[in-house]
Formats: sequence, structure tokens, C-alpha cells
Amino acid sequence: MANEIERKFLVVGDFKSSSYKSIRLIQAYLSSIPERTVRVRIKGEKGFITIKGVASASGASRYEWEKEVPVNEIKELMQLCEPGMIDKIRYLVKAGKHTFEVDEFYGENEGLIVAEVELSSEDEKFEKPSWLGKEVTGDMKYYNSFLVKNPFKKW
Repeated sequence: MANEIERKFLVVGDFKSSSYKSIRLIQAYLSSIPERTVRVRIKGEKGFITIKGVASASGASRYEWEKEVPVNEIKELMQLCEPGMIDKIRYLVKAGKHTFEVDEFYGENEGLIVAEVELSSEDEKFEKPSWLGKEVTGDMKYYNSFLVKNPFKKW
């Protein structure tokens, strides 16, 4: 079992010029309830199924299990998913010792850009780039499983 610890922020400036890699992600949810979120994702040419548990009180950590699955099987599973889909491009941006994953959303969530940094502990220090805005760690409305039901364009 793995516990994922990450902090999430809105993005307010240019991050793309510092990006060293980008990849398109399409994902949907077999279950979007917080106690056991089950996501299927196509990330570039690979497929994944991920199960996440409920978040800690701070929202910064939660259980995560993920396995690679052939893309054709993910496409089949997407037929069973709850309504809605997430379409985004993920940019990787180095800042100090950490790599931020910056997600630029499309479709019903176009206009939303969120950055996450994975940490080894909830209180680990990290360099905050100038394009990092307000922290939204633990704010459910920024969870992808929430955005699929309540898209950013409707806020």
C-alpha cells in the first residue's frame, strides 16, 4: 500500500517556458465517491487504473494504488464510467529538488490550471515558483473526480 502526499495550487503565471515534458491525459471514473475513487486513464500511449482512498484531514495525503492496463481495456472500461470525462495536458516543471505536475484542462474545465507537487511528508519544504498561486490542497472542488461532475466552466 502506498500513501500519496501532495499539495495543490492554482497557477497564475507562465510555467510552460520552464516545462521539460508534456503529455495528454484522458480520464473517467468508475466510482467518484471520496472513500474509494476508482479512475481509469489514458496517459499518452498507456492505460492505467487507479484506486484512491479518503484524504487525510489536511487533504494532503491519501492511499493510492495504481496498475498499468492495456489501452484497449481502459477504453472498454470507460464505457462503464460515470458521466463526464477529464481532458488535460500535464506539464512537468522542475523547481529546486521537486517536479511540479501542472495540469491545463480542456473541454468543460477549460481555463483551469492546477499544479501539484508530491512530497515525502506533509511538512516537507519546497521551492515555490513565481507562477504558483493560491494553495487549494484539500479543497474538494479541485479534485478531478469533482470536476467531472461540476466542471470549472459552470462555477
